[in-house]
Amino acid sequence: MPLADRDGRTREGLDRLGATVDGPRTLARWREALAVPPWPGPARWLHGDLHPLNVLIADDRVSGVIDFGDLTGGDPAGDLAVAWMMFTGPARDRFRRASGVDDDTWRRAHGWALTLGVAFANGDDRVRAIGRRTLEQTLADEW
Repeated sequence: MPLADRDGRTREGLDRLGATVDGPRTLARWREALAVPPWPGPARWLHGDLHPLNVLIADDRVSGVIDFGDLTGGDPAGDLAVAWMMFTGPARDRFRRASGVDDDTWRRAHGWALTLGVAFANGDDRVRAIGRRTLEQTLADEW
């Protein structure tokens, strides 16, 4: 699914969050992400639901990934959104370097993190904190 397909849902979710988030700044970042060219390559295998609740950690290291129910093909940026969901600036920078992706893919990943952050922030108690943290991290990064 192209990032642009989430535009209406993301804007509605931002409206529901109201003054609990920096709506104007988040919307500006969202518009920047939508302006990035779409993935030009063939569909890549994606986990499709990669977020902190599906990543297992042991001894401060990733030890596994679970829940492959949304396995799909598409833009690799979708799975890279986990960088803003799980890491702060320096660790996210290391993750980006290790991923080896180009600037446009990283910017689309930022957009995916933003839209997922909005969705999670509007979710139930189990995911709301993840969403808010993700939105904070997307605003912490400068392009």
